[in-house]
Amino acid sequence: MPPFDVMDAGRMTVLADPAGAVFGVWQAGRHRGAELANEPGSLCWNELLTSDPDKAVSFLTAIGGFTHDAMAMPQGVYHVLHHDGAPRAGVTAPAMAGVPNAWLPYVQVASADQTAAKATKLGASIKVPPTDIPNVGRFAIFTDVNGAAIGILQPAAR
Repeated sequence: MPPFDVMDAGRMTVLADPAGAVFGVWQAGRHRGAELANEPGSLCWNELLTSDPDKAVSFLTAIGGFTHDAMAMPQGVYHVLHHDGAPRAGVTAPAMAGVPNAWLPYVQVASADQTAAKATKLGASIKVPPTDIPNVGRFAIFTDVNGAAIGILQPAAR
């Protein structure tokens, strides 16, 4: 989608990376964007699941000014994108077959187990049950009643 104004709030465009994962870019006007992050109920992480992580990392570092670190994981390499010295997003190949190239937002929660249980009662389908990630926290992934995927993260105690 070509760039367009969102009244006086800002300017945006919707793009697809070389593997077809769709994402938006925001240029602040009167509204600078998300002002709260890394608190319960707010966005805390973005993760790109892609069939070609190396190509995606090259693309994202070129257009977004990110640097990255690659970490060996049991299922393959996990790339962490950094901006202004802080980790901002992850890029990896999907662990399960049939997962489309897509961005997965994560929302911080106080309890991954309680949030996953409540989401299930409200009609969500759990795709990855609450699971610990050493030194990171406890996460889960589910799809809502419309099929949209979202991750939740209960950060490890610091």
